[in-house]
Amino acid sequence: MNKLEAGSVDEYLIYLEKERRLSPLTVTSYARDLKLLIREFSECLNDLTPHDIRRLVSGLHAKGLGGKTLSRALSAWRGYFSFLVERKHHKHNPCLGIRPPKKEKRLPKALSPDEVNKLLETKETNEGAMRDQAMFELCYSSGLRLAELVSIRLQELDLNDGTIRVTGKGSKTRVVPVGQKAISAIHRWITLRHGLDKPIQNILFPNKNGNPISPRTIQHRLSQWTKKQGLGQNVHPHMLRHSFASHLLQSSGDLRAVQEMLGHASISTTQVYTHLDWQHLAKIYDQTHPRAKRKNDS
Repeated sequence: MNKLEAGSVDEYLIYLEKERRLSPLTVTSYARDLKLLIREFSECLNDLTPHDIRRLVSGLHAKGLGGKTLSRALSAWRGYFSFLVERKHHKHNPCLGIRPPKKEKRLPKALSPDEVNKLLETKETNEGAMRDQAMFELCYSSGLRLAELVSIRLQELDLNDGTIRVTGKGSKTRVVPVGQKAISAIHRWITLRHGLDKPIQNILFPNKNGNPISPRTIQHRLSQWTKKQGLGQNVHPHMLRHSFASHLLQSSGDLRAVQEMLGHASISTTQVYTHLDWQHLAKIYDQTHPRAKRKNDS
């Protein structure tokens, strides 16, 4: 039984970094995944079969590794053996056709309409608070991703028409409506900036240098805002997007429309919000249906 050529793992990692130009984080993760493989089969990598790989995946899953981690590990192993087949004349790739365990689906957390109202209502009129309210109102009103929010330019916003043009993932552009609350907050923000002799020229939410405000700053501001409004939980910008989708689906039931407004390429991505909608309906059922009430509640 011949061992694989020494150093082939190192060569593969260099190939990923220099030729594939994968991120350092991905290369580090792949290196960790390959250690699992080598530790288990260091003496017989040449003779591995799909059965061996399935057994390893099952064993790691039983030890607590999740579907997402195992999916990445399989990708690392598959790529490694493809590299060996192509460049080291290895006889076959034992990872082809093997699927990882299903990833656990986590439902995105959404705020209730009452919680959103409590979060966004404020009477403060200083520059920071006016900007924050306009940002958060727009994020919730139009279901924007954080990267989309920071890059909004003034010319992409039509307050008269109540729409905004957004460039999302894959440089895909979509036009989404802007609600009246958000329009009012943005009007107040723009008016304030003019009064301070700092009119907005391009980026709707600039930092002090006129560049787009950073995602980290928005996350920090929302965290502070949440505490100030007494919401009693951690709220991140993506939660406003989740809340937008959940509330829209609960009200309209139109999954396709929600998909378009979120900018999802696949309807299956949007379907996660049907689970949120079901939770909402199930709660109403439990509270109102006479046959759903427990005996000790009567």
